[in-house]
Amino acid sequence: MMMGGMSGSGPADAAAVAMVMLPSMTKAGYPKPFSATLIAASASTAILIPPSVALILYSIVVPGVDLRALFAAGLFPGILAGLALLVPALIMSRRRGWEGSPAVGEEVERLSIRTTFRQALPALFAPVLILGGLRSGLFTPTEAAVVAVAYGAAVGLLLTREMTLKDLWELLGEAAIISGVVMLIIALAGIFAWAGTMLGTFRHLAEWIIGLTDNGVLLLVLVMLAVLVAGMLLDAISIYLIMMPILIPVMQHFEWNPVWFGILLAMNIAIGQFTPPVAVNLMVTTEVAKIRLEQTVGWALLFVLAMATALAMVAVFPSIALWLPTLLGYNV
Repeated sequence: MMMGGMSGSGPADAAAVAMVMLPSMTKAGYPKPFSATLIAASASTAILIPPSVALILYSIVVPGVDLRALFAAGLFPGILAGLALLVPALIMSRRRGWEGSPAVGEEVERLSIRTTFRQALPALFAPVLILGGLRSGLFTPTEAAVVAVAYGAAVGLLLTREMTLKDLWELLGEAAIISGVVMLIIALAGIFAWAGTMLGTFRHLAEWIIGLTDNGVLLLVLVMLAVLVAGMLLDAISIYLIMMPILIPVMQHFEWNPVWFGILLAMNIAIGQFTPPVAVNLMVTTEVAKIRLEQTVGWALLFVLAMATALAMVAVFPSIALWLPTLLGYNV
């Protein structure tokens, strides 16, 4: 969850945490399939904990939605999702005796909390800088991304000295390639959205969906299931660009709060990130753990059920998402 406040991306969060935590959890006696699945599921909260790439994209696709309200609305559902994953993880680890039982021949190196907290302070300050700047109006979301990158580069180059100018150049090249891929996806999705709008396809689909039932609750459940299936197969960017032109008329017809609805969509996509067969987060963590994806299916279903419980709570009690942005005076 803390890493999600710095990356905003589920796969990036999964990769960063897995590189550090998987070896440590293996040494402490946790089986690799469990560890890989838990990290993948927890990393999915990155698209809920602000700053979130998914919520930024949602604010662009849906007109009139305040990004600051989305960020504030995603905080407590993100924490709730994290706690929902923590409970079964804790129960299973205690029931199976994994806690405090290092593997044979392994000794667990333990550092003091004070030492590790002091080492983590520069990284923990990143979300404070981003959210503080957005809340104060010091910079826009786009400028916040620039500030975050500049801060990270300064910490890596000057403070921790774990990064060289050569490393920075390679990272810039990698970012350019990834950005090119994303822009290509957005361009093609834009053509798809334009064609669907001009041909009236999206309008007809929206009318068909609305005509399925007059019960808003039942239709919300159907929409959530459809987004969940899409999240199992596609990335968040593709889902928003392809499905939102269809869902916006449905949302407006039933007068669903756009901020609350955006959080529900993000939670659904988060679940899809660690649900096979595609499960982008699981692909990352299983690659780090050097295990097969099918070894994690049982654990994935457990955590899907846990996170679905959190999603149901936010759906039934919208105030979980909306009370903070309302308190801060944002337009919800």
